[in-house]
Amino acid sequence: MDASQWRRALVELSGLALAGSMALVQAAPVSFTVALSGTQEVPPVQTKGSGSANLTFDPGTRVITWTITLSDLSSEPTMAHFHGPATPGKNADVKVWISRKDAALTSPLQGQATLSPADAQELLTGKMYINVHTKAHPAGEIRGQVLPPQGP
Repeated sequence: MDASQWRRALVELSGLALAGSMALVQAAPVSFTVALSGTQEVPPVQTKGSGSANLTFDPGTRVITWTITLSDLSSEPTMAHFHGPATPGKNADVKVWISRKDAALTSPLQGQATLSPADAQELLTGKMYINVHTKAHPAGEIRGQVLPPQGP
């Protein structure tokens, strides 16, 4: 191969690489639902409380948005977070505050955050969970493992 053929091959490969990276950036947002219950707490909590989190994650921007509804909690909710990395049955540190630190929690909880690349990877591999704390259960009353939908 002469120099001009090498240059042409390099330009074509660069174009393919750029097209591939653009496809990643333009990946469609993913929406999914997470059920929250006392049985998912570690250790499990006996409660009539429950919740449902509707999440949308945009892999191109790493923005996650949420609407979380709560019902029948044993007492007033005090805070809510995403925790990770953790598989079901394990506890982990707070990654993202769902509730505001200076405001009362009222259902539905709504908000959004931009995840770090590492946190986005944890989210996409099912290693994050949502935890809702209450006055009666300060360590958490209901919890739900965030398991994104699997591909087709």
